[in-house]
Amino acid sequence: MRNNVVVTEFSRQTKAGLKKNKLGPTRIKVFRDLIIKNRSYRRFYQEAAVERQTLRELVDLARLSASAANLQPLKYILSCNPQKNALIFPHLAWAGYLKDWPGPEEGERPSAYIIVLGDTEIARSFGCDHGIAAQSILLGATEKGLGGCIIASVQREELHKALDISSRYEILLVVALGKPRETVVVEAAGSDGDIKYYRDNRDVHYVPKRALDDVIID
Repeated sequence: MRNNVVVTEFSRQTKAGLKKNKLGPTRIKVFRDLIIKNRSYRRFYQEAAVERQTLRELVDLARLSASAANLQPLKYILSCNPQKNALIFPHLAWAGYLKDWPGPEEGERPSAYIIVLGDTEIARSFGCDHGIAAQSILLGATEKGLGGCIIASVQREELHKALDISSRYEILLVVALGKPRETVVVEAAGSDGDIKYYRDNRDVHYVPKRALDDVIID
């Protein structure tokens, strides 16, 4: 019941803040800025370690996030040591639109990974639970000054073998994490509608986004 008291008190404070209408716009701007800062980073300062406790804190955010029917079927594997990271990296694909870039070089690879699994003894399908969880993880990472990339292009069978993961668990996503070593810029999509991300001659990474009026249809 203690946790329920905390939630109730938070709810009261939130309602009071909205009623006064003093902090609302500031808070939504802070949250919007966090979302804009939360990009897909694919190059990192590999030597900048990410502690296991940090990964636990990020998974805790995922744990507290929404889950269909509250089944909570997701499980996680944490990796933050070079030996284990080296077993994971070869089984990931990095940037489908950058055809001439095979992925980050040694020295620019992630310092940590969170592998998101589906427990098939709890559910047979996992809906969008893993997407929600991964977003919570990356928002938390961004708040901590880290960055990451949600990777769904995974050699699942090979990764299962490399880490000796039980067949009970389905690999859903891999979240790569570290201290970002690249600049990512959000820009408006052009009139031609092209949304493919790209890099300029300075290796700045650009991500075109559709306009708000283009995604609201009614």
